[in-house]
Amino acid sequence: MIEVNNLHKSFAKVKALDGLSFTAKDGEITGILGPNGAGKTTCLRTLYGLLKADEGTATIDGINVLENPLAARKRLGIFPDKFGLYERLTAYEQIDYFASLHGLQGKAKHQAIETVIKDLEMTELAHRRTAGFSQGQRMKVTLAQALVHQPKNFVLDEPTRGLDVMSTRVLRNYLARFRENGHCILFSSHVMQEVAALCDRVVVVANGKLAAQGTPAELCELAGEKHLEEAFVKIIGSDEGVAA
Repeated sequence: MIEVNNLHKSFAKVKALDGLSFTAKDGEITGILGPNGAGKTTCLRTLYGLLKADEGTATIDGINVLENPLAARKRLGIFPDKFGLYERLTAYEQIDYFASLHGLQGKAKHQAIETVIKDLEMTELAHRRTAGFSQGQRMKVTLAQALVHQPKNFVLDEPTRGLDVMSTRVLRNYLARFRENGHCILFSSHVMQEVAALCDRVVVVANGKLAAQGTPAELCELAGEKHLEEAFVKIIGSDEGVAA
């Protein structure tokens, strides 16, 4: 479970987060929606430990990210918005590197790598250098890096950006499978159809604050609209946040 409680973060005179609070539960996919500059990425980077909040707390399975960052990171799989790879390395070597970062060694590391390669159907890619990989292939390597240490929680920042239709479908199927296995999944997206189809719960962020939260159906009902996109526009168009 991922919990964000009263997060504040400013950059000079810009207040990126202004008391943001929400919870992402195990066995659910929680989506974060918000316009550009709303604070979504700042929030996610605080969870990663890349940024330090000025005030408030973020916890991963009850572990405070600020007080015990290494323990928190072990409970977290991170899928960034750009699939940056070391292109001289093979897919296997990439995954091996991240497994080592998470403290896996020897037979346990080898087994973890083989398992994730099999689960993601990457056997044919495993020993190829990643230079020249398609976006879909790069997505799989990045996902394997996030999964190799078998975290309970996943955080994804606009995971389908730049992917073709088939690669997007593959990723969505994996996310649905992880949810069925009891994982906590938190992701940001600008694709309303994707959020409506995948998310059990949606957190709407505007101006660094919680504007609304609930199931897609609850947000539509709250805004008096039939579609999530129209509900989202109406919610962020108001200066007042509403929690469902």
